[in-house]
Amino acid sequence: MGPGRNALRTSAVGAVSATLIAAAGLGSAPAAQAAGGTGGGIRFVDIVGDGGTPLKANVVTPAGADGTRAYPLVVLPTSWGLPQVEYLAQAQKLANSGYVVVGYNVRGFWQSGGQIEVAGPPDTADASKVIDWALANTPADPGKIGMAGVSYGAGISLLAAAHDRRVKAVAALSGWADLIDSIYSNRTQHAQAAAVLDGAGRLTGRPGPELQQVFSDFFSSNLSKEQSLIDWGRKRSPATYVDQLNKNGAAVFLANAWGDTVFSPNQYARFYEELTGPKRLEFRPGDHATAELTGLFGLPNDVWTDTGRWFDHYLKGEDNGVDREQPVRLKSRSTGGYEGYPDWKSVGATTRKIALGGTTTIRTNVDSGADGGVVFLSSILDQLTRTPPMASIPLLPRTWAAVWQSGKYTSVQQVRGTARVHTTVTATKESGTLVAYLYDVGPLGLGRLVSNAPYTFHGRTPGKPFGVDLELFSTAYDVPAGHRLALVVDTVDPLYIEHNPSGAQLTFSSPEHDPSYVTVPLREQ
Repeated sequence: MGPGRNALRTSAVGAVSATLIAAAGLGSAPAAQAAGGTGGGIRFVDIVGDGGTPLKANVVTPAGADGTRAYPLVVLPTSWGLPQVEYLAQAQKLANSGYVVVGYNVRGFWQSGGQIEVAGPPDTADASKVIDWALANTPADPGKIGMAGVSYGAGISLLAAAHDRRVKAVAALSGWADLIDSIYSNRTQHAQAAAVLDGAGRLTGRPGPELQQVFSDFFSSNLSKEQSLIDWGRKRSPATYVDQLNKNGAAVFLANAWGDTVFSPNQYARFYEELTGPKRLEFRPGDHATAELTGLFGLPNDVWTDTGRWFDHYLKGEDNGVDREQPVRLKSRSTGGYEGYPDWKSVGATTRKIALGGTTTIRTNVDSGADGGVVFLSSILDQLTRTPPMASIPLLPRTWAAVWQSGKYTSVQQVRGTARVHTTVTATKESGTLVAYLYDVGPLGLGRLVSNAPYTFHGRTPGKPFGVDLELFSTAYDVPAGHRLALVVDTVDPLYIEHNPSGAQLTFSSPEHDPSYVTVPLREQ
């Protein structure tokens, strides 16, 4: 790994500790409510998973369930690093509305047996074993089975639905479709996100030798291991099995946050477009799993409300209209209002290009002051206070940062979807990293981050120009009238591991035959 691995892991431990404190708080209130509430009660059980691995689980059944009738079943695998009480508040709500709910601690974490498999084949097989157990030991209807989860539980739910035809509906919240694109996009390691996962795994679970080696190769930037890492990730990516998922026909509900620093919205949007069965996609402000968090405490929460509606229609058969609503639903970071679209490509119905003219050379190895913020913290601040990471665009040192700006806009520009950068780069070294940032720039030059994304290259001939096409992370953001958009490119960002040799320089040009630009998607007015 590059410098700072210990610092990254130290910060990860702090983030994980805060998460676990919150999780501990979840353990008492829902359990107490269940013991004396209107539901059928909670049982804590052991389920034998794949290969005999014991899985700690809890079962919540509807009030009055006496074995004379069957109920739809919802299975909830836990998130990475969280204990089995994670979903008890939502499990009780589901049981109160007529579901049998089984939540279980995935293998390798807390009291469940085995080692962390990172949604590998044993985890997928475990999900089927839990379904088997529920059908044998609860009044669950074998024809009405759903799975849901947050983060790790979301990925396992999607993978299980691709491998087990019995799963008829899925709610995958803050999950991933493409594991490699999530934490290794454009050949760039998402260092802070991976450090949080590594730290949480070590604190709350048992990483096996394979996972420890994966993290070691990831952080050390070992290019000889790159293909094996990609293969490892593909095996654990629902996108790899999208044809099986489509063939099985499960109804898939996907929800994520615009600022998710673990699983970016782009990979969910692409996956959504590949699904052919009943489907729904929702994006909201926030970071990883923050949009669902209040629902885990039993508080009103849009994501969990829509999850319940999804299951009510596709498992119970209720005519609640969820199938007739616009299937793509977005909440803007700027206005907080919901918008509906018939599909993802309709989100940015029109585009505006900003020319990246001239020739600009920057030096590497120094953070210019433009960056994507801090994992979790920055996007949570944006979610709660609409305060994204900021930078003074006029004060950015042009030695270390390339800057292009649009003219002032006379009307609000509603950025929706995925901005794309096309440019020509000439490097003085064969490897390098650049990070592009799109800023909303006010009259005083203060830039508010709209989106960003990293790009890493290897094996390039020094001095020979090459084209770069880069997707920024998808978003929904309103640029006020009188403001500008600015594209800033530098080479260092604390979120990512950079690959710039000492003393390297990058030159950005706009050849006449292949001009450089950034395409900004806008909502149709």
